[in-house]
Amino acid sequence: MTENEKKIRGGGRYDAAVFDLDGTLLDTTEGVLAAARYTIEKMGYPMLSEERLAAFIGPPIQDSFAAAYGLSGPVLQEIATVFRDRYKDVDLLKARPYEGIYDLCRGLLDRGIVPAVATYKREDYAVTLLEHYGFGKYMKVMHGADHENRLKKQDIIRMCIAEAGVTDLRRVVMIGDTVHDAEGAAKLGVDFLAVTYGFGFREAKDLDGVPNVGIAEKPSDILGLLCGA
Repeated sequence: MTENEKKIRGGGRYDAAVFDLDGTLLDTTEGVLAAARYTIEKMGYPMLSEERLAAFIGPPIQDSFAAAYGLSGPVLQEIATVFRDRYKDVDLLKARPYEGIYDLCRGLLDRGIVPAVATYKREDYAVTLLEHYGFGKYMKVMHGADHENRLKKQDIIRMCIAEAGVTDLRRVVMIGDTVHDAEGAAKLGVDFLAVTYGFGFREAKDLDGVPNVGIAEKPSDILGLLCGA
């Protein structure tokens, strides 16, 4: 048994597992990057490399454009509107579920663990996407970002925990692929389980200095890490 598994099993099972969406439940690469390219062209900015564009998957779109082009102020909200209108109308459903993710959701429910979603994707888009791909039958708790990007990841996770009815934060785990997920969990004092099959963390060394209770290389690893299954 690894030290990570000991940490989890020693604390008993969780009551709620809160998932990120992009890079954790769904591979949304095609749709997000298509909308990002459209927005870059529409705004008249120089096109970015594929490697640089990949960093747009996960964080708030305002943050991604600010970092890539050195932007600030009201233009970021204009960019967000262009991106989100295109994404909603054309590119939203260009995604694919990760192999084994539905089995994981069923396994959590079978063990009495409430699965939930906390994403930086705007909430109405996230719900549409999750319902389209059949996650609604497993997850009734889904929260996402607001259009103005006021909500931070910890705010969104907190809303999920409240709706799930869990009062002991020690019995909640956040599951995600980026430092945003890890930081949001840390600010609330809940455990974080990292996945390396998404867009952020790629291997165990990427988690150096990032508090976590386990690292999953694929969705089928997660249930075993949480429950010893």
